[in-house]
Amino acid sequence: MKEVTGIIDHRILLNFRIDPEVMKKYLPSAFKPKLVQGNAIGGICQVSLSEMRAKGMPSILGTGSHNAAHRIAVDSSQGEGVYVTRRDTSSWLNTMSGGRVFPGVYSKANFDISVSGDLYSVKIENNKNNLIMSIHAELVSFLPEGSVFKSTEEVSKFFKTGNIGWSSRSQSDQFDAIELTTDEWKMEPLKVHECFSAYFSNTSMFPKGSVEFDSAMIMRNLKHSWVSRDHLCELCC
Repeated sequence: MKEVTGIIDHRILLNFRIDPEVMKKYLPSAFKPKLVQGNAIGGICQVSLSEMRAKGMPSILGTGSHNAAHRIAVDSSQGEGVYVTRRDTSSWLNTMSGGRVFPGVYSKANFDISVSGDLYSVKIENNKNNLIMSIHAELVSFLPEGSVFKSTEEVSKFFKTGNIGWSSRSQSDQFDAIELTTDEWKMEPLKVHECFSAYFSNTSMFPKGSVEFDSAMIMRNLKHSWVSRDHLCELCC
């Protein structure tokens, strides 16, 4: 087991509700969508980190990075979590070490992030300057009308119980697994003024009407750890 620790400066969860029959087509057989009011829940987790280092090392040796993961909330025989379809990072270190030093393979991307008080603006582009995702939002105290979640507490519990992320290993029937742990788990709603996801806007994968924006949440200024788990075989999931 490997563990790295540090600070979550912010962690934005951009959530979409999705037709579960459509979503099933893009999940390995080991997983099934975790439903809320009959909807699959997918989205993008954008996290900005600082003081990241191996557990036990001093914080002065830590590094920072911006990262994003496209993910789907799932159930499996190993429990609840998310299946990660794509990871992007601003860090060359994460790109080179991902999948070997720590679970998950990362693509190098360009992150343009602005934080001003309670206003958050994020834009991510790949190395060909194609937009991957963007969001412009501000901190509020309420969920948007129409969300499948009834309260901030409900959406917070939903993601807290699903804090393990699985991702496929290249040319393998195994999955990498990583778990987010923190003594403080606090999520706050964001009011989204603008958002875009190239993945969830792809109508060849998601026909018109099969995916809709649901809500956005944020976690801020949290001490945390990422803990790698043993590789999981698809046949035993």
